Amino acid sequence: MSSTLYRAQASLVGRLWRRRFHSSPLFRDVYKDVDQQTFTKVIEAKDRLVLVDFYADWCGPCRQLSPILERLGADSSVKSGATGYPVDLVKVDVESDDGAILAGKYGVSALPTVVALRNGEKVDHFRGSLSEPAVLKFIEKL
Repeated sequence: MSSTLYRAQASLVGRLWRRRFHSSPLFRDVYKDVDQQTFTKVIEAKDRLVLVDFYADWCGPCRQLSPILERLGADSSVKSGATGYPVDLVKVDVESDDGAILAGKYGVSALPTVVALRNGEKVDHFRGSLSEPAVLKFIEKL
């Protein structure tokens, strides 16, 4: 194998490895339609603020809020106001089996519901669709 091909493969493997699950503050993630195992791994990451978006595809306010949350979850300048932690987003479809169990665990009774978790512990939540400035204000108080 030529050294050029070997370096190209090593580079590809390195990029793929970095795309796997991690809890490093160097990366920002949006986890879509997670199962219970992935959910647990993500929320237990240290020094992260995790927003959990409980939604359903048929929910109009959910479709308004989701793009805002995804944009903020991917923006590296958005941080928790109280701790300065980076913000990750986990999207949970309440119509899936795992989503229904997680929604029950967190007492979700209306859609959309966003639960904020820090080090695996619930710190706050809101229900309904908010504007981007209102979501930023919510994050800043965390």
